[in-house]
Amino acid sequence: GPGRARAARAGRWVRRRAGRDAGRMGGAGPGAADEHRPVTVVPGAVPRRQLCFAWGPAEVLVCETLFGRAGTGEGAPSTSRVFVVRRDQDIYIQTLRKLFNESHGIFMGLQRSEEELAGKSRKAQLVQVSKNYRSVIRACMEDMHQAAISTRDPALQGQYSTQVSILSAMELIWNLCEILFVEAAAAGPLLLRLLDWVRLHVCDVDSMVREVLSSENPSKHKLFWNVVDIFVLQGRMDEARHLLSKEASANPTSMNMYKILDDLMKKMPVPSLGNTQTLTELELKWQHWHEECQRYLQDGTFASNPHMESICKILLGDEDAILEKKELMTTWYHFLVTRLLYSHPTVKPMELRFYAQSSMDLFLGGESSPEPLDMILMAAFEFEMHQVIKECSIVLSNWWFVAHLTDLLDHCKLLQSHNLYFGSNMREFLLLEYASGLFSHHSLWQLGVDYFDHCPQYGRVYLELHIERIPLSTEQKALKVLRICEQRQMHEQVRSICKIMAMKALRNNRLGSALSWSIRAKDAAFATLISDRFLKDYCERGCFSDLDLIDNLGPSMLLSDRLTFLGKYREFHRLYGEKRFPEAARLLLTLMTAHIAPCSFWMTLLTDALPLLEQKEVIFSAEQTYELMRCLEDLTSPNPGSAPFQDDDVETTKVEMLRLALARNLARVIVKEGTVEGS
Repeated sequence: GPGRARAARAGRWVRRRAGRDAGRMGGAGPGAADEHRPVTVVPGAVPRRQLCFAWGPAEVLVCETLFGRAGTGEGAPSTSRVFVVRRDQDIYIQTLRKLFNESHGIFMGLQRSEEELAGKSRKAQLVQVSKNYRSVIRACMEDMHQAAISTRDPALQGQYSTQVSILSAMELIWNLCEILFVEAAAAGPLLLRLLDWVRLHVCDVDSMVREVLSSENPSKHKLFWNVVDIFVLQGRMDEARHLLSKEASANPTSMNMYKILDDLMKKMPVPSLGNTQTLTELELKWQHWHEECQRYLQDGTFASNPHMESICKILLGDEDAILEKKELMTTWYHFLVTRLLYSHPTVKPMELRFYAQSSMDLFLGGESSPEPLDMILMAAFEFEMHQVIKECSIVLSNWWFVAHLTDLLDHCKLLQSHNLYFGSNMREFLLLEYASGLFSHHSLWQLGVDYFDHCPQYGRVYLELHIERIPLSTEQKALKVLRICEQRQMHEQVRSICKIMAMKALRNNRLGSALSWSIRAKDAAFATLISDRFLKDYCERGCFSDLDLIDNLGPSMLLSDRLTFLGKYREFHRLYGEKRFPEAARLLLTLMTAHIAPCSFWMTLLTDALPLLEQKEVIFSAEQTYELMRCLEDLTSPNPGSAPFQDDDVETTKVEMLRLALARNLARVIVKEGTVEGS
């Protein structure tokens, strides 16, 4: 199953990817400037065609030029194609969404955690965070494995299998870093942690055990001694003894040998996690036990059974005997842990580098050179954290791993002294790169915002640059982006987003939405333009659209004179509809005399006055009537600077009707006011 994928397979994957992809990420990664950068082939591009590039924040646009390379004689124009080369292709793999989404929650929890926790409490908290990250990797690996099984497409199956190998290698490296750096296991418990690491990642014997135990005669099964050897090589003594008991039952002649070997395996001293014994006590017990094993081997106790004799040699830490089981261990780091278990169980962390290097040399034996995965693990055993991060940046296919691991190590106070030459630290640089990749995805960009928020030096600048490039495909998405900008007081970006959405709405003739966005952007010029469109629409249709918006402008109408006029003109219609004629008349006259109404709209306002002039009850006073007359004369007079007047039959008729109505109203007002004064 994928939960215990062999590291050998992960190693093969790393070797393949190193040959194909090295430098793709490392070219921008920390310390990667000195790495060899191979030629990248753009699939589908014509080799003889000249290419030009446009670099974006997360991808490169590559286009073929219309002319051939200089000096080739190919000068004839031809068709051209555009290619998109993405830097973080893994962002678009659907089955990796769980990795990005769930690790985001763990990351945010770590940033919010109580920094005042110290000592054991803080270390336990950080170890738990590390385990949470690994559990997400493992869950994603299980999903990918199921996807590989369920698909019938060979190409997809190959992609999923490759991703399983990638995730397996990532967890293998992360788990080792957790043991050595985060938990910082001391001598004694260190070996136990490494044994757990080997058992979890290196070799899956469960299916082999089931096959042996389900057979009629397990001790005669061809894989019986292989399973026993694997258990011994991994320090799983109880399981090895259980299998050996079946051999003793089936072969009474070997009973004595079995009992002695069983006793030796049972008595083998191992470190404890409870600190119940000191390292000195453990070393003394182990020395006595080792001498006892040596005596039985020299006495020839197991000479008649090569398998048991081989196991006794392994218990003594005989390197040749352990190396004979090379095929069962599959990797040099399995050999390293087995070698430490039977020759130096109290190994100290800083001694690991020497044993690791010699183990790799012995295991490979000059037959093959170390692979990239080997070099990453070796750097970890040498406690070269920066080298681990650098190598992973070069080899792994995305920034997720190095960004989150570096952040965790930074919280462990292990990277404080390492600043990069351009002024940032390694943690921030890698988080910026990872978040930039997320911003190229249509939905994962929202996770990237939080990563930028926790980059104190350059995070805000990156966020401002990237958030302007988010395609505002829907109003809902625009509102999300706007809310993010408003929460962070990014005023320029808020105005930019609102202007873009206002223009989109205006193009689609959605005047209400356009006005709402322009008000939100506090763009007076655009609000004036849209207000003019509203008034033009009113003149053509005789009614307003988006009444709710106009009725509830409130203080927003003060953004521009034209918007103020629109709001007040709508208020006039509302007063008229409520039959509050005197108030409507006063407001209409104010709109005319305060000069906030556009000149082109004066005739409409005067026409709106006609029904008020024709009311049975006198609405306009004499003074108000004179003002309306003056406005009408200003409109129709040919004086320079006056409002343009269209001298056609319709307009002439309107003017004559207005003059007649104003004259009649003035007569009625004079009679009424004279009567009032006379009485």
